[in-house]
Amino acid sequence: MVEDARFADADPRPLALKAEDSDDLRIMSALLQDSVLPGSEISYDPKARRLALLLNRFRWEDADAARAEGRGFERVRALLVIGDVLRMTSDGVERDADTVLELLSIDWQPGEDGTGALSLNFSGDGTLVLDVECVNLDLRDVSQPYYAISRKAPAHPE
Repeated sequence: MVEDARFADADPRPLALKAEDSDDLRIMSALLQDSVLPGSEISYDPKARRLALLLNRFRWEDADAARAEGRGFERVRALLVIGDVLRMTSDGVERDADTVLELLSIDWQPGEDGTGALSLNFSGDGTLVLDVECVNLDLRDVSQPYYAISRKAPAHPE
């Protein structure tokens, strides 16, 4: 049986952040590193100019406390919504339920007059590239935290 963690065990509130510039985006990208999701949890609505991803986010903001207290590391379900998307292209990202994706980073390439391209980089060299009117990302935790099955923090060999 999986034991639920509690927000009270760490930060008292779920994460709710907005990124509107490259500095905000760097912070959000770091918090989203090592999030996992099935490809079927990616929803692109070109008419609404919106991309949404329902992720299992590793709680990096709680990792030091978990390590210090000797308890398991946590994940939480989180919704990432990217607005003002003009176009999306996919390279190596399967959007089906059988494909599990791991988000490594979100990069920003500025264009003219505030426009630019966001690259969502997944392990295995998969990438979603979004041509956007501006940086407009919302991240919100939508579930209680739960202990990561491995109870370990993701590791990145140098």
